[in-house]
This record gives sequence, structure tokens and C-alpha cells, in this order.
Amino acid sequence: QVQLVESGGGLVQPGGSLRLSCAASGIIVSANTMGWFRQAPGKQRELVATIISSGITNYADSVKGRFTISRENAKNMVYLQMNTLKPEDTAVYYCQLNRYSRGTYWGQGTQVTVSS
Repeated sequence: QVQLVESGGGLVQPGGSLRLSCAASGIIVSANTMGWFRQAPGKQRELVATIISSGITNYADSVKGRFTISRENAKNMVYLQMNTLKPEDTAVYYCQLNRYSRGTYWGQGTQVTVSS
């Protein structure tokens, strides 16, 4: 059974940093496409970053140069390092496993609030 559990969210001041973690079970993260999405109040869920099995990464324009997605194969974890955070980064952040025709899986989400 696939399970994704996010952690690491919280309250941070503008310009600060946070690292989100996604612990995966039931799948091997290095063999799959993993991603981070976010959803702000009243808005649609949007892509933040993805990492595919080859290690190639992709980012939304709004976070390029500030966020970094990575994985730690030995721990079967995926991370999102977020630097220079802005108030508009405030959202619930979700970890995603994309198995394409075999389905998409989501974690429960972790709240990130950027405010002074």
C-alpha cells in the first residue's frame, strides 16, 4: 500500500527558509516521478516541483531559483528546500507520486505560512 507523509511545515518570516520532507512507503521514490504541489485558500492546487527517476527536476516559474526538490534514496524520502520565502508561498503543500496510468497518490499535506 502506497503511503506518503509530509512534514516540516510551519510559520516562517518573509525571507526565511523551510525544508519539507515526504516519507514514502510502498514504493521506491527513485524509480518514480515525485512532486510537490501547493494549494492556497481559494485557489487551485498547483505544481511546485517534480523529480523523475533519472533525477531531472522541473520547477514552477514562481519558485525557480528559490526552491530545490531532492530525494534521499537510502531513506526513500523526497524533500523540498524552500529559501527566500514570500507571503505568496503560503499554502498547504502536498507530496505527490505520479504513476501515470497506474494512478496518482497524495499525502495529507503540510501547512506553510509566510508572515511577519
